[in-house]
Amino acid sequence: MAQAADGAFEVAERVARDASDRGVPLRLLGGQAVRLLCPSFPARARQGQDMDFASVSSAKGAVMEFLAGHGFLGDRRFNTIHGDRQMYFTTPDGQTSVDVIMDRLRMCHVLEFKARIDRMPYTLDVTDLLLTKLQVVEQNEKDVQDIVYLLAAFEVREGDVPGTIGLGRIGDVVGSDWGWWRTVTRNLDRVIELARGDLRRLVPGESPHDPVEQGRRLREHADATPKTLKWKIRAKVGEHAQWYELPEETGH
Repeated sequence: MAQAADGAFEVAERVARDASDRGVPLRLLGGQAVRLLCPSFPARARQGQDMDFASVSSAKGAVMEFLAGHGFLGDRRFNTIHGDRQMYFTTPDGQTSVDVIMDRLRMCHVLEFKARIDRMPYTLDVTDLLLTKLQVVEQNEKDVQDIVYLLAAFEVREGDVPGTIGLGRIGDVVGSDWGWWRTVTRNLDRVIELARGDLRRLVPGESPHDPVEQGRRLREHADATPKTLKWKIRAKVGEHAQWYELPEETGH
């Protein structure tokens, strides 16, 4: 299983690099993106094979042509119906599924990334990648590990510089949407606690940054960042009304 997972990662990395070289806006998402960005950290065990990419709807045709050129097989019906939001492919052997998310990630919350697709060459922007993990309401250990790795590998900094965890971007997201703020702050509290205790083993040795301290800085910034009027109105309702969605798997 590990060997197969490694093979899937090698294919995903090769596809991401080739797409960048050809100017096709196709960027890795998920655990494989974290693995590519954190090559010195132990790769986490994977139970299955998949590839997740981010792209933009304006490049739908170019992405389809590019993936077909690499031998990927598209689900014609699914891609026709849902292609402006999501496309689905498999590798030629049918063993690995490939999802391409367009313009925005819709899960527990909505993360807009359309205007930020070109910030990094092979993966979604580091801060956006972190937000895709921090927005998960029902986290599992792999989500926690990916968050810890990103916090350990990339500096939390003011502003929104590519290749850093930008406080400006984090503030824009959590300061305009109370639901985002609630989920992100709750998850940061949980990750900090786990990284100091039960899941301390997930913290990579000799990492450039202390993920606990970086998590604390993000947590403090989420509280301190200016909030919109919409945020303040929703905050009065608080947790009396559900502030997130539980995503359902889209059938292919």
